[in-house]
Amino acid sequence: MLTNKLSAVIFDLDDTLVSSSLDFTKIKKSLGCPLDVDLLDFVNAKPKAQRDVIEPQLIGYEISEAMDSVKLDGADDLLALLHQLKLPMAIVTRNCREAALIKMENNNLNIPIVISREEHKAKPAPDALLFLAEQWQIKPENILYVGDFLYDIQAAINANTMSCLVTHGKSLDYADLATLVVNELTDLCQIIENTM
Repeated sequence: MLTNKLSAVIFDLDDTLVSSSLDFTKIKKSLGCPLDVDLLDFVNAKPKAQRDVIEPQLIGYEISEAMDSVKLDGADDLLALLHQLKLPMAIVTRNCREAALIKMENNNLNIPIVISREEHKAKPAPDALLFLAEQWQIKPENILYVGDFLYDIQAAINANTMSCLVTHGKSLDYADLATLVVNELTDLCQIIENTM
């Protein structure tokens, strides 16, 4: 259950609200990134001349994949409920902005704020979540961050927000770090309906 009063919701994008078919192993190999190194850390650590070559390639992969993404089950019902409850909403994604906006538009996601890695330090850094808390004048502990990956839960912990891990039926060894664990967004929708 939610541990605090729910006043706002922030979502991850890929495999949380929309599908993602990004093959990070393939992308890392093509860009020369070791498989055990975070891709964005790898790109950011490069000298500018190398980064200027690698980054457009990564963005190309993201934009190409964005065209095929589809909305996940339960997204419409959950967003409709949050709109009805008049709760502020945003998306914080590690995607590039262009790919994120393509996914938003193609899937008719009615969420007014999208923060990509261009605006704030990427998750698991808490920067984007704390920025939104300040903008909304809402205590971080009253915000729920919803995502499907370890970085999402770590970002929530680092920002002192509540967290919801969407597992899609998988057994994830970091699930115990999350405030809430659900199989799909429909489950989260029911929890919020029962809480509010």
